[in-house]
Amino acid sequence: MLNQKELNKIEKGEEIDHFLLVKKFELKLTKAGKQYLSLELGDKSLSLSANVWDNFESILKNISNGSIVKVLGLLDEYQNVPQIKISSIRLLNESENVSPKDFLPVSTRDFEIMKNEFFERIEKITDVYLKALMVRVFNDNNFGKFSTAPAGKSWHHSYIHGLLEHTLEILKICDLMCDFHPELNRDLLISGAMLHDFGKIEELNFENSFEYSDKGKLLGHIVISAMFINEEIKNIPGFPEELKNCLIHLILSHQGKLEYASPVIPKTIEAIALYQADELSAKVNAYKNAILSIPNSENKWTKYISLASTDLYNHGLSSEYQIYHSDNDKKINKSLFD
Repeated sequence: MLNQKELNKIEKGEEIDHFLLVKKFELKLTKAGKQYLSLELGDKSLSLSANVWDNFESILKNISNGSIVKVLGLLDEYQNVPQIKISSIRLLNESENVSPKDFLPVSTRDFEIMKNEFFERIEKITDVYLKALMVRVFNDNNFGKFSTAPAGKSWHHSYIHGLLEHTLEILKICDLMCDFHPELNRDLLISGAMLHDFGKIEELNFENSFEYSDKGKLLGHIVISAMFINEEIKNIPGFPEELKNCLIHLILSHQGKLEYASPVIPKTIEAIALYQADELSAKVNAYKNAILSIPNSENKWTKYISLASTDLYNHGLSSEYQIYHSDNDKKINKSLFD
């Protein structure tokens, strides 16, 4: 069990004496043509770049993504981006009681509450075919994987139980859209929301670190999900063909655009609702976590984020506004999950 200060709470110039997880490593060249080892190192709270300029040959032979290293150094900055200035680095010794799982971030939401919310929502599905499909798909074995998996490798909800948390957010958004627009088929949309990212349980490996599997790289979670659901539907007698096509369309189109890896674009009102709900959940979570990961410093801006095509600003304004009524204070910006 680790007992060390989280990286996002360390200030510039502060000493680092940490076990860290290797997220990425690469040999690079300086402008003078000299090789150096470029690393991305992290804990549960933050990932930072670091460079080893000399005597890295022995460690290079033995590290891989997911390796644990002991690092001595300090938190520095380069071009206003925090990085670790390494004075020494070594691999974990077998006698040291540290596991890769100690570095995997975990959802801050209570797992049992999320689990109950998920299955309570399945119980509310009234279409007999869709409900039967949900019960088949989310059996104990599949739900164990689904509820443990992150929703992504690094962009959004990239922590243990993240896929379940992301799905529950989308369910609430989709239910709200159905309240606004009764023309939407609620059971179809909710079922599509539950299944849209199911393939991530095979697209990602998440035992020791978050990496894409061979199957994930070759097929992608959208195709994995669609293939799996199509096979499961075959086990439900009389499942309507139109319902099957519309459900699988939700899975295939949920990333919205061909250039975003969806093989088709949304062509039903449920599909456009799911695409936008997925975008809202994913991007707010990703942007929020990017801001929360800014190390303690006077800099209010994140580094440039290629997936967002911008850097982000942390205004520092409190999210907990208050109404004052004599002796009683009341928070008015609670989460829907509170």
